Amino acid sequence: MTNVLILGANGQIAKLVEKQLLDETDDHLTLFLRNAGRLKVTDPKRETVVEGDATNKQAIIKALDGIDIVYANLSGKNIEDEAKTVVGAIDRTTLQRLIWISTLGIYDEVPGEFGKWNHQQLDGGYLQTYAAAAKVIEGSDLDYTIIRPAWLSNKDIVSYETTQKGEPFKGTEVSRKSIADFVVKIINDPSKEIRHSVGVNQPNTDGDKPSWY
Repeated sequence: MTNVLILGANGQIAKLVEKQLLDETDDHLTLFLRNAGRLKVTDPKRETVVEGDATNKQAIIKALDGIDIVYANLSGKNIEDEAKTVVGAIDRTTLQRLIWISTLGIYDEVPGEFGKWNHQQLDGGYLQTYAAAAKVIEGSDLDYTIIRPAWLSNKDIVSYETTQKGEPFKGTEVSRKSIADFVVKIINDPSKEIRHSVGVNQPNTDGDKPSWY
């Protein structure tokens, strides 16, 4: 059994990860979020809800007690501050393993017309703040995995391929279920993708923009 701390537990991908872990493992989940009332616990015997802010280092340190792996599904304009807080909190423990959700384009790794379109959509603060947060994670001594999803869909499909930092990003879109599956695979085998920044996309979705645009 693995003790997993999910930061930002009310997020759409986080909820999919929660369900898959409950269905497929015997892991215990600590669900950390700002407003605990927004979350409905599925299995009280295997889930603990903690209300707190991801910029509060002491709250995260307290939530880390007994945890084996942290999965951070955080977002917002203060994502860099959240990254600094999470890294600082984990550094106060013996824990090393962190899974961090980011976004495509933080290294200017998206090629062609789609790359230009992605910049048009995400420039003006979003890409810059997520890139800064990733830099914080990469500058730590943690056993991190940064996940850079393509544009996210709610399609009921698990189909994905990956690229590494330094490689051109592939595809334009990916389902949230696919990202959740990738997260669960790393939780199940924490030796995978250590200190890697991984792009994740659905195969054969190349184009100038995602299919719904």
